[in-house]
Amino acid sequence: MRSPIAIVDVDRVETWQRYRAGMCDTCAANCCTMPLEVRLPDLVRLGIVDAFEVENIEPKLIAKRLLKMGVIDHFNHKNTIFTMGRRASGDCNFLDEKTRRCTVYEQRPETCRLHPKKGPKPGYCAYGARRPR
Repeated sequence: MRSPIAIVDVDRVETWQRYRAGMCDTCAANCCTMPLEVRLPDLVRLGIVDAFEVENIEPKLIAKRLLKMGVIDHFNHKNTIFTMGRRASGDCNFLDEKTRRCTVYEQRPETCRLHPKKGPKPGYCAYGARRPR
């Protein structure tokens, strides 16, 4: 069975397409294969960390717990940025494998909310059309 996903090289921004309304409807969610960097407010919105923890525990201790749980892959203590863990396939853990849609859309991190306005190539995205099943 052929994969319904058309993966593009998300690291080669010169291959990205200018974003236009409606692209997400037919996209294979290639942006959801890129590393996802989040901050503490994103983790609170996602329900991974609670507000009490943010107010009372050092970010590096929160990161240590999340690393141990496998929720994050990396923590940049200088900028307090957490890199979320991903599936072995490279997909975001919040991406539905079949529909290629975000399962936490209303709570999605700021990085996702701002894409493609901000990012490696503002106004462009790593669009790849879904293949028919």
